[in-house]
Amino acid sequence: MKLNQISDNPGASKARIRVGRGIGSGKGKQAGRGGKGQTARSGVRIKGFEGGQMPLHRRLPKRGFVNPAPRDLNEVNIGRIQAAIDAGKLDSGKAVTIEALVAAGLCARPRDGVKILGKGELKSKLAFEVFGASKSAVAAIEQAGGKVSVLERPAEPASAASGRQTGPG
Repeated sequence: MKLNQISDNPGASKARIRVGRGIGSGKGKQAGRGGKGQTARSGVRIKGFEGGQMPLHRRLPKRGFVNPAPRDLNEVNIGRIQAAIDAGKLDSGKAVTIEALVAAGLCARPRDGVKILGKGELKSKLAFEVFGASKSAVAAIEQAGGKVSVLERPAEPASAASGRQTGPG
């Protein structure tokens, strides 16, 4: 086999359709754009326009809420924390904080903190200093003899809060 004999499998690539190149091409004259009017012109098309009738996206009511300052938390299950303790990555004598979880490899980076979730089983007595915990996680931690203290969100300077976008659009 030589370089000039190498080719794609049959049907692997299709030639692109060259529109507006004469009637014999099958896509000549109006080039697949239909008749006259706005849609036949280049660069102009009103998306969502309904002939002057109130468009659907304006007839429907607004719904929902976009939090202007959402908290981006890591979520860790207590089963993974127990596995890290069993593997020796996490010290059961020290408080479990986001820094300890990042050092143990349970979280990739700190973000805005950590929330403990209740999936799995916890056998060790641990003290947690976290930004949130589910009810099932708190129950499992207290059943194992540990305690959970929920940290307050640090106050954000007014200049940083005002520059944040508050919603879509």
